[in-house]
Amino acid sequence: MDNRIATQAATAAGTPVIPADPPFDLSGTRGRNVSERVIGGLLFLCGSLSILTTIGIVLVLAVEAVQFFRLVSIWEFVSGTVWTALFHRDNRPGEFGVWPLVTGTLTVSIIAMVVAMPLGLMTAIYLSEYAPERARAVLKPTLELLAGVPTIVYGFFALSFLTPAVVKLFFPGVGAFNAVAAGIAVGIMILPLIASLSEDAMRAVPRSLREGAYALGATRLEVSTRIVVPAALSGIVASFILAISRAAGETMIVVLAAGSRPQFGFNVLDQAQTMTAYIVAVVGGDPAYGGIIYLSMFAVGVSLFLLTLVLNIASQSLVRRFREVYD
Repeated sequence: MDNRIATQAATAAGTPVIPADPPFDLSGTRGRNVSERVIGGLLFLCGSLSILTTIGIVLVLAVEAVQFFRLVSIWEFVSGTVWTALFHRDNRPGEFGVWPLVTGTLTVSIIAMVVAMPLGLMTAIYLSEYAPERARAVLKPTLELLAGVPTIVYGFFALSFLTPAVVKLFFPGVGAFNAVAAGIAVGIMILPLIASLSEDAMRAVPRSLREGAYALGATRLEVSTRIVVPAALSGIVASFILAISRAAGETMIVVLAAGSRPQFGFNVLDQAQTMTAYIVAVVGGDPAYGGIIYLSMFAVGVSLFLLTLVLNIASQSLVRRFREVYD
């Protein structure tokens, strides 16, 4: 009532009347704040789940590995060059020098990277710099289909095709199980990983860098190799390290194609047993729970975990060193 009288008086005096704002309703704002807090809490829990899972895995590996190292000295484990955990002769325990498993893992991984790095990088350069959009729209999804092929299929491919038709063509005396066929199959498996991530890194390079090089008279090959690849080097290196970690952790291909004989050395034409292949062999052998063979799986798992951790740390440092930031 008072507002109405004041409005009439102001109108009679000729003063312009500015209508008062309606009262502000805070009920909707409070409801939105509550829902945002709930959603934020749920997202925090989801993010924390991965961290808790990682901590749980590390604790399980560490606890069981400590039990193993109470039976076998750490020095024997890290310095020995003979691994005969599954072979007991004359009631004597096996030897637990981990280096045969490490060299087997490194041999397969190195062969895989020799195959995958040049092919993956050249594929990425073609998709990023040479392929028309229509061809790229077909080729890239087709290439990424290789990542969806089960690894056991790659293992049968290496055993039934690569060894008899490719490896024996150059090395007639090679056996049915060998590290080179397994390494080639692993390289084919990780090739889409390198090609896809490297191509994404190259596509992120600003178009202005390419146009500036073309304006100076550079050819497409020179732009690709001297401008785009150096500018995208951090992403390319990250794809390489990620692929190495993936190759080191591969299981079924090496179980089927590389054999099961742990040998110290880098003979690519002979059998090799990787860390993951040994774990599969122990699980398949139904070891006694709490026995030394059972516990050796966790010691090997810790070694593989540390190996991949070192690779990831190296990847992060290299990415930070070569990262280019464009405005």
